Amino acid sequence: MRKHSLSIAVGAMLLASCGKPGSQGQLVGAQNTNANYRPPTPIGMVWVPPGYLRTGYSDQDVNNALDAEVRNVQMQGFYMDATEITNAEYRQFTNWVRDSIAHTQLQHFVDNEDGSQKIDWKQKINWKDQDIQDQLMNLYIPAEQSGWGKKEFDNSKLVYKFRIYDYEESARNPDKPRTDFIADKSLNIYPDTTVWIRQFNYSNNEPIAKHYNSDGTFNEYPVVGVNYFQAKAFAHWRTLLWKNDRESRKQYFEGEFDLPNESQWEWAARGGRELSPYPWGGPYIANQKGCYLANFKPGRGDYAADGGLYTTRADAYWANDYGLYNMSGNVAEWTRTVYTVSAYDRNFLSDMNPDVNIKIRENDPQWMRRIVVKGGSWRDPAPFLQIQNRDYEFADTAKAYIGFRLIYQRVGESIGINQPRVSRN
Repeated sequence: MRKHSLSIAVGAMLLASCGKPGSQGQLVGAQNTNANYRPPTPIGMVWVPPGYLRTGYSDQDVNNALDAEVRNVQMQGFYMDATEITNAEYRQFTNWVRDSIAHTQLQHFVDNEDGSQKIDWKQKINWKDQDIQDQLMNLYIPAEQSGWGKKEFDNSKLVYKFRIYDYEESARNPDKPRTDFIADKSLNIYPDTTVWIRQFNYSNNEPIAKHYNSDGTFNEYPVVGVNYFQAKAFAHWRTLLWKNDRESRKQYFEGEFDLPNESQWEWAARGGRELSPYPWGGPYIANQKGCYLANFKPGRGDYAADGGLYTTRADAYWANDYGLYNMSGNVAEWTRTVYTVSAYDRNFLSDMNPDVNIKIRENDPQWMRRIVVKGGSWRDPAPFLQIQNRDYEFADTAKAYIGFRLIYQRVGESIGINQPRVSRN
């Protein structure tokens, strides 16, 4: 009898331990500790709310409407860089890669709890110190080979090594081990400064080629000479930088930085204006006072008439209604969308967050390496600045008139849950 009483008591204790204190035996759900946490907005980004987008050219533009017909799609919300990525911002990336290579060669490491090692970023590198330069000799071009008569840093050594996980392929192949979808990448990430010379024959562009990416005068100008793969590498590094900081503070991390797809770019550029040809509305490229509203090629080629002979500051001219600068003009911008003629086909794309994206492989033919660029640039006539205009460039090609900006997406906010109240600060 005592044994039965004991077993009943133990059973009651087990049942009691299964219930959450205060639930009174009811199904109340397991609460996520991050449910009420609101991570901060990344610096330099503005909120683009979810909504209903009519893509493509207007019905009156019959010829172009054959290439980009009007479609109705539903868009999630996201954060987007208010300006194109600037030289100063991209230089933070190249400096980080430079320092990480130097720290590795100098054996500046600290031990992790699991026995592995990581770079000790607290140690400083005095790049002017002769002893340090001697230890990092392989990173310099000797004076007799530099062309300037003095030793200088070899930017070809700025190789960013990173690891990616192909989540989409993993989801399509659940029976394969996850290691099959991990790939290690290496990429030289320094901008191609020679684009200013190679793309403009018989033009005295050597001064700007020497100074544009390194001179502080151009800190707030958009970075150029960066191809699609380098822009994607920058997005990976920016995600890593943000993630590591959040985790070091034991704070919640969600989302990744990436290039916008074509529909996201078009939705953001319109600023809530349905089928407007330009970010400021339109139909004109100048205001009532005759002042141009973007940096492009006015008239027959008076490049300086709009206030900029080449590029201008990334925050020049007026922002659109979402707080985004230079969505048209200044520099054209990389998207992550592969260029196909049928991209606007109603039977080809979903009407919910449409996206045309493929993995570019080393052996793919050139026509499969075409990436959509949007917005037009300082060297383009006005029609190229229209939001709906579609153009492309090859992914491994850098130009003096193509830059980029990134988006950052958090799922809860993107579908309308806990949307930010302030979108421009």
